[in-house]
Amino acid sequence: MMEWINEGNILVVGLGLMGGSYAKVLSRMGYHVVAIDRNEDSIAYAIEEGIIENGATYPDEKLIASADCIIFALYPKIFVEWIKENQKFFKPGIFITDVTGVKGSVVYDVQSVLRDDVEFIAAHPMAGREVYGVRNSDEHMFHDANYIVVPTEKNSKEAIEWCKTLGHILGTRRVSVLSPEEHDAMIAYVSQLTHCIAVSLMTCNDNPHLVDYTGDSFRDLTRIARINEDMWSELFFMNKELLVKEMGEFINELSTIKELIENEDEETLKEKMRLSTSRRALFNKPEKR
Repeated sequence: MMEWINEGNILVVGLGLMGGSYAKVLSRMGYHVVAIDRNEDSIAYAIEEGIIENGATYPDEKLIASADCIIFALYPKIFVEWIKENQKFFKPGIFITDVTGVKGSVVYDVQSVLRDDVEFIAAHPMAGREVYGVRNSDEHMFHDANYIVVPTEKNSKEAIEWCKTLGHILGTRRVSVLSPEEHDAMIAYVSQLTHCIAVSLMTCNDNPHLVDYTGDSFRDLTRIARINEDMWSELFFMNKELLVKEMGEFINELSTIKELIENEDEETLKEKMRLSTSRRALFNKPEKR
C-alpha cells in the first residue's frame, strides 16, 4: 500500500480521537505522519508515543507545504475556515480528505473555495468511541467498520480510488460510495437519530440509582449518550431538516407501539417484533470486504 502516495508525507489536522487513530494506523504502515493541533499536550504526547514524527500547535507553513496529502479531523465550521486561511500553503496537485459527519453543508463549501490545483475528496469512517482525544486513539478502531467515500461531480476517478484505498489501509470492513445527499439522509437515521434517542433515554428519568439496577440492554442502548456536546450539536443543526424528519418517523412508530400496548393488541405487537428481529438479523451476517 506504500504506493498510495509517492513520498509518504501525511499531515493530520486535528489530533483528537479520530485524527490520532488515523495517525497511528498510517505511522504503523510506514508513512511519515505529522500533525497540527492547537492542544500542545496532544502534540507532545503523540510525538512521545511515536504516533507522529513532528507537529505544531498552529498552521505551520513548512509542515503544510511538505505534505503529500492532508487528512482533516476538525469540526465542520472550523474545517471550512481553516481551508480558506491556509490553502495557500498546499503543495500543488495534492489530495485532501476529511472525517466530517455531515457532508452536504461542508463538501460543496470547501470545494467552492478550494484552489483549482488541489482536490478535496470527502470521506466518513463509521467508527468512534465515547472518549475523546489522542490519548484514547486506537489503531484498531476501524476494524470491522464501514467507510464511506463521498464524491461530487468535481472529483476525479483518481481521487475517488485514492480515497477508497485509504479506507482499505485503515482496515475497514467495507468501502462504499455515496453522494453528499445520500450520505446525509443515511446518517440522519443510522447515527444522528440514534444519538438523539440515547440522549433522550438518559434525560427523561432522573433517578440517580438506575445504575444499581440496570442490565446490559440499557447500557447498550445508552452507550452513545456519553456525547461530545459541541461536535454533535453542530452536526445536528447542519443536518437539521433530514434529522427532524427521521425523528418524526421514529416518534410516530413509537406512538404506534404505545397504542398497541395500551390496546393489548398482542398479534400486531408480535408482528412488529418479528419484523424487528428479521431486520436486525441482517446486521449479524458476516460479510466479506
